[in-house]
Amino acid sequence: MALQFSVNGNQLKVEAISPTTTVLDYIRETLSLTGTKEGCAEGDCGACTIVLAETVNGKTEYRAVNSCLLLLPQIDGKHVITVEGLVSDVGEDYNQLDPVQDAMVKTDGAQCGFCTPGIIMALYALRQSGVLTTDNIIHDNLAGNLCRCTGYRPIVEAARDACSVTTSKKIFDKLPFVSEYTEGEQTFFVPKNITEMVKIYGANLDADLLCGATDSGLLVSKKRQKLNKIIYTSHISELTQIEETETGVTFGAAVTYSNLLPFIEKLFPSFASLVSRIGSVQIRNVGTIGGNIATASPIGDTLPCLIALDATLTLCSGSGDRMLPIDEFFLDYRKTDLKEGEFIKSIYIPNLGPNQKFRAYKISKRYDQDISSIIGAYRIELDGETVSGVRIAYGGMAAIPKRGKKCEAALHGKLWNMETLKLSSSMVSEDFMPISDFRGSRDYRLEVASNLFERLYQDIENPENIIEVMNL
Repeated sequence: MALQFSVNGNQLKVEAISPTTTVLDYIRETLSLTGTKEGCAEGDCGACTIVLAETVNGKTEYRAVNSCLLLLPQIDGKHVITVEGLVSDVGEDYNQLDPVQDAMVKTDGAQCGFCTPGIIMALYALRQSGVLTTDNIIHDNLAGNLCRCTGYRPIVEAARDACSVTTSKKIFDKLPFVSEYTEGEQTFFVPKNITEMVKIYGANLDADLLCGATDSGLLVSKKRQKLNKIIYTSHISELTQIEETETGVTFGAAVTYSNLLPFIEKLFPSFASLVSRIGSVQIRNVGTIGGNIATASPIGDTLPCLIALDATLTLCSGSGDRMLPIDEFFLDYRKTDLKEGEFIKSIYIPNLGPNQKFRAYKISKRYDQDISSIIGAYRIELDGETVSGVRIAYGGMAAIPKRGKKCEAALHGKLWNMETLKLSSSMVSEDFMPISDFRGSRDYRLEVASNLFERLYQDIENPENIIEVMNL
């Protein structure tokens, strides 16, 4: 079956092309739309930014994404907009620049211009979102776009000007998507529900599971691997749902960071601050916490937070569902408790109790767009002046994200004061044996992880004066 999507309003049907062709390669090499650039090929620089448009429940959504990581079948049934598609080609508005393009010209927002198309597409998606534009929102939406020669002042000025302009949104036709796409020895499966997923995965245990491709896409864009079997989970209805109840929030493994963030902001603000530093808007628009868990990276940003928050995973296979506390999921470096044919179905995070406080800290060389050196996550329960409950977890301190049980024991049942926190912090070296790498030495990691206890104490004692290093 042929893939079907539109690019800049032109509907296309595609077949006889590898399913591991990236969207960037297709639009540049096949469609000759060379305004979209390739810089890093790993979703960091933003030069490849395009916009995906879909009409959902009568409302048009525009999402900026990195085309260097997306595989071609991931845009099946969607509408793609590249920088060439912004200039009007009809009627009295012929050759009329989009307000973002016009503002970039007027503010001298480009010098060499290599990064400019990606910046324009990121701001175009922001303008189309209709949100009230503040400098913080502008900076967040530009965090995934590097510009090495212009400087960001004129670009931010262009954003202030252009993103205050509202335009009517086009209603895009809903296009069908295939259930399976095969070319040569490669097959891209697209199950629509859990039943189909279980059946397909059970018959293809050697398949790679794919959702946002923010991690596995690197196998194609950087390592040039030829993946023969891929199961795409983004269209599975049960994996894209979010349910908030009186006791907590449950979300499917294919829910994107961007869609989940409003719920996390309401329930766990400190966790939300950390999530907002995961990649860029382009990455968060397609990346998922389910994928972050499944990759089992020892420096996965969300994993210590989920452990400290006592999250529970629902794992699914042909044998049915089973529940597993997340701190029992990680067994060894990149090794998990997933059985053959099993996949992550959903994640449940219980609400904080009335006396519980949660804080999470990411330590990295840059505020935005950087892999963490250390993640510290802490859930503290206080009964008056006494610590009645505690869960502490770290990332970047071992082969897996893990709890600091000796740190917890040194706090539990003790008075909540700086002296107790110092005792607990001294247990970091008993709980963890980090390695040295280019993100930080062993000694650095141990010292910073220990020092975070003082930051934790100050933040909980003075919540109106939270300590944070901002990207000013």
